[in-house]
Amino acid sequence: MTHSDAFAPTPYAELNGVLAHLLAGAQAALSDNFLGAYLQGSFAVGDFTPWSDCDFIVVTHEDLSPAELARLQALHAEIHTLPAPYWRNGLEGSYAPKAILRRYSTTPRDPPGEPRPDDWGDPGMSGAPPKAYPFWYLDHGSKTLVRSEHDNSQVVRWCLREKGVTLAGPDPKTLIDPVPPEALKAEVRATMDLCVAVGLEPMHLVAWQAFWVGLFCRILHTLETGEVTSKKQAMTWAEGALDPAWRGLISRAKALKKGDDATAGLPADPADVAATRAFVRYAIGQADARRPA
Repeated sequence: MTHSDAFAPTPYAELNGVLAHLLAGAQAALSDNFLGAYLQGSFAVGDFTPWSDCDFIVVTHEDLSPAELARLQALHAEIHTLPAPYWRNGLEGSYAPKAILRRYSTTPRDPPGEPRPDDWGDPGMSGAPPKAYPFWYLDHGSKTLVRSEHDNSQVVRWCLREKGVTLAGPDPKTLIDPVPPEALKAEVRATMDLCVAVGLEPMHLVAWQAFWVGLFCRILHTLETGEVTSKKQAMTWAEGALDPAWRGLISRAKALKKGDDATAGLPADPADVAATRAFVRYAIGQADARRPA
């Protein structure tokens, strides 16, 4: 497939060109193993900006063969040479076998012939130990696919099934079983503990401090609704739904715009850092209060 004006899955022409290159390259690299290609993340749930990551999922019939992997590694290195200075670095996503994507499971844990030791550290998950099947994953800004469980989650499945943007292939609802609300809620509640375990770091820059506020608002919104929304929508909800004492902190985080030259690289206000840590403790308390008795 070549880029044309008819191929416009996003409002950004440069990104559409990068996605057309990704789609054509993946189809050529995978041939009969290609099943579908989709956008999830902010380009699916909403409130994307010209500075968002572009989260993709390519679904395959089977896991990648060594030859297919080599061709895809070459494709992603090539994408970094395209004349699209931001978006050639803005892709993030995974190549997921259809049987594994169908529903979340911890079995099989490892790909055939690729057993991981229990002390394996996930390169896309801050070194987390092995838990479920790792897809071939491209991190934001990276040129190289690595094994990671980053996108093997209930949140990604929900976003892809319920809100996904189809680049090519069947409706994602035919590929993914409905995600039970309680399973989605359990996963995001566990994410809270993982964030605390890494110390909510980094938080030295205002962008990261605001990120944590937005993430915990979104988790609380998911615990309330059993759905996934954007951080901006979740923060708007939180301003009205949570204790008014947090409204100022949330409003300042919501007002921050990724890519804004006026705030890029600025250190976080120490008072807001302390308030963010306190907000996280409050959010965990709210999450546990929402658990069924």
